[in-house]
Amino acid sequence: MKLILRSDLAGLGKRGDIVEVSDGYGRNYLLPRKLALVATDGAVDQAARMRRARDLRDAHDRDSATTIASALVPKVIEIVAKAGSEGRLFGSVTAADVAAAVAAQTGIELDREQLEVDPIKTLGQHSATARLHADVSFPITLEVVAAG
Repeated sequence: MKLILRSDLAGLGKRGDIVEVSDGYGRNYLLPRKLALVATDGAVDQAARMRRARDLRDAHDRDSATTIASALVPKVIEIVAKAGSEGRLFGSVTAADVAAAVAAQTGIELDREQLEVDPIKTLGQHSATARLHADVSFPITLEVVAAG
């Protein structure tokens, strides 16, 4: 059964893609949930428009992510945390802490889910990875300092 996807589905395709699926999967899952529509001639034209819009949006998102990356890569983000006398933190620095520090110091809003941060438990310089787009990922330099 030939269908046009109406939304992105992991393992199957992206919005506007024409996919070939088994009859049961299309009839019992994709069509009732309005995740796809039958690939008629008119629908194929609509799918082409959806793909063009997706490609334009994707290019815009990639450009925005590249701009944010060029602004954040040279900066060192300072995070203040409570620490003991030997430089060990009480708790750890998480992705949410990094996102809040980036927003406070640069004005750039990042979602914590876009950040890959290994648990930071010591003072000093560390690195986190930001993945803003499938094609754009970059390191963020963090400086963890003791509070007080």
